[in-house]
Amino acid sequence: MGLLEPTLEALRRLAVLDPALWTVIGVSMQVSLAAMAIATPFAVGAGYLLAMTRFPGRRLLVVLVQSLLSFPTVVVGLLLYLLLSRQGPFGAWQLLFTREAMTIGQVVIAFPIVCAFTLAAVQAADPRLHETARLLGASPLRAAFTVLREVRFALVAAVLSGFGRVVSEVGCALLVGGNIAGHTRSIPTAIALETSKGAFIEGIALGIVLMVVALAVNVALAFSQGAGQGAAVAGHRYRSVARGAAGRPAAP
Repeated sequence: MGLLEPTLEALRRLAVLDPALWTVIGVSMQVSLAAMAIATPFAVGAGYLLAMTRFPGRRLLVVLVQSLLSFPTVVVGLLLYLLLSRQGPFGAWQLLFTREAMTIGQVVIAFPIVCAFTLAAVQAADPRLHETARLLGASPLRAAFTVLREVRFALVAAVLSGFGRVVSEVGCALLVGGNIAGHTRSIPTAIALETSKGAFIEGIALGIVLMVVALAVNVALAFSQGAGQGAAVAGHRYRSVARGAAGRPAAP
């Protein structure tokens, strides 16, 4: 079987907006974007607190978060399956084999990625920024937003990395979603199913979409990193940022 002919047919189906293909794509995008919207604020907050505060057990938490970066997604799916199954503690919620269960799984996968990236970015930021903001009268919350604004390009990279991971993961989505057509079938689970049936055209079409998404994420990462480097070359204007955080006019 050649590669050119099924690839052209796959492109044709995408171009004519084949309902079956675009339903799968829509499920993937909906679940992944919802998971990132839920995970990002909590993960950024947790990463900031781990970087800026000292308490007993902090080092253990940092090691745990960093270890979760390489945790197999199929194990996350297995744990959630046991929790959400009828015999599990959350079985009464009847979430198994729903998009909500897939979203929960992707939140669990994305959280340590965004948290670890935020932790590293805040630790690498100039410590005088937070100190100056506090000295100038900024509240702890406003000082935190000042620091996070300074490392915003790293935060964008963290969110994009998390999205790239969850949109392409298959183990957790398959276990807690069940791969139900038109309901919980996502791009990675559909590729696995169609390929196992010998339906390579559908698999190639969805693979193309996944590669386009991955390419878009990497292009966005490159632009954000370039913007961050440009900001670094322009100099660390922590004083003006801190004055802005304190509600005072920036120094000339």
